[in-house]
Amino acid sequence: MSLARVIFFKLMGWTIKGEYPDTPKLIVAVVPHSSYFDFIVAVLTRTILNKRIKFLGKKELFNPFTGLIFKFWGGIPIDRGINKNYVETVVELINNNKINHLSIAPEGTRKKVEKWKTGFYYIAHQSKTPIMMTSFNYKNKTVILNKVFYTSGDIEKDFRFLKDQVSGIDSRK
Repeated sequence: MSLARVIFFKLMGWTIKGEYPDTPKLIVAVVPHSSYFDFIVAVLTRTILNKRIKFLGKKELFNPFTGLIFKFWGGIPIDRGINKNYVETVVELINNNKINHLSIAPEGTRKKVEKWKTGFYYIAHQSKTPIMMTSFNYKNKTVILNKVFYTSGDIEKDFRFLKDQVSGIDSRK
């Protein structure tokens, strides 16, 4: 048993529910994103699953102290203060196979929000990449991998479906 498995399953007591899909491209949408601890759960999960999943993070995370660690684990810094079209940039990276599996927090923050950001949806739709809603349920220590979903272009209808997949999840407080 690998060290990641021992830490995750035995010491931390977590489980993984669902299957990681065998798709060449994937948007892993993690909801809710409520804690810095989500990063540890995510890194251990991707290590156990043996997947190279990149993630978008605010540029402030990539400072001289933590930047190398985040980049090593697949981090891509995003400057949220500058009005740039990151959707087009990320779509191009996916379409050119620079990114194959990408994790995004649709909430865009660890705070509770009423509305999700739409970038992950448009990235998936424009690159024809499926979305897998993923949750870290802290109450029962379970990583939930839902089935993949292909966008229809009707964002309101699709968001209702995607939000239903992650409703009732107990986040870390």
